[in-house]
Amino acid sequence: MSTSSADRVTKAVIPAAGLGTRFLPATKSQPKEMLPVVDKPSIQYVVEEAVRAGLSDVLVITGRGKRAIEDHFDRNFELEFYLEQDGKHDLLVEVQAATELADMHYIRQRDPKGLGHAVSFAREHVGDQAFAVMLGDDIMVDDARLLRRMLDVRAERGGSVLALMEVEPEEISAYGCAEADVVHDDVRWVRSIVEKPKPEVAPSNLAVIGRYVFGPEIFDALDRIQPGVGGELQLTDAIGMLLGEYPVHGVVFSQGRYDIGKKVDFLRANIELALDRPDLGPELAKFLVELVRERGLG
Repeated sequence: MSTSSADRVTKAVIPAAGLGTRFLPATKSQPKEMLPVVDKPSIQYVVEEAVRAGLSDVLVITGRGKRAIEDHFDRNFELEFYLEQDGKHDLLVEVQAATELADMHYIRQRDPKGLGHAVSFAREHVGDQAFAVMLGDDIMVDDARLLRRMLDVRAERGGSVLALMEVEPEEISAYGCAEADVVHDDVRWVRSIVEKPKPEVAPSNLAVIGRYVFGPEIFDALDRIQPGVGGELQLTDAIGMLLGEYPVHGVVFSQGRYDIGKKVDFLRANIELALDRPDLGPELAKFLVELVRERGLG
């Protein structure tokens, strides 16, 4: 099964209504999506990934206290004026780049009832088009390679496409879990899916990671689901309803992901991405070597 050029995916949906409790008290007065990774808020990495994959229309599902996200992607004429007057042209370019990335839209999820509930708010904006869902807790530093691959699989085979990653068996209870057959190379045919199973009953160690490509049929499935794990409307349960009616494939990957919803991975992302920067890497590397030596960790 293949899709027509009219079904080309151009829209991305980024759920960003979560409370960010794992990063309290830092997230008491600012959205977790605005926490900086080096010198950019984490959500900007996600939007940049969408744009690199050819998705120019981005809908952010926000919640109470998330206005800073909208402000970040909006123009700040006063700041831009002072940067220009002070001759800080490099900073001016970076500030303006965030406002020109994509066609940004926002809608508020009034009651946080789960990821499935959040995605359902995109129905009117998406209409009858296919679209991508990109979770802000997962930063992909891979030049959008994974997302582009998922879009290609959707174009070739239709239906839905999930990002899958092998995890340690004891970690699977933190994720949606897919049972899948090999199609070829990195492509899998998803046969069943379950949300956060206990390791002893998990059908595999293939975790569903925060990148999805859906057809509009996902919205009908979201209308039919009941509260699941945690009393929330789970996106995983809606995907399960698609099985047997529509093709659901997975793309297995292993590189480029930072789970910045975890404090250690958030710190790792800051360190590793800073080390990759020519303006920061050498000095930071020297500091880390000296720190390891001083603390006897080497």
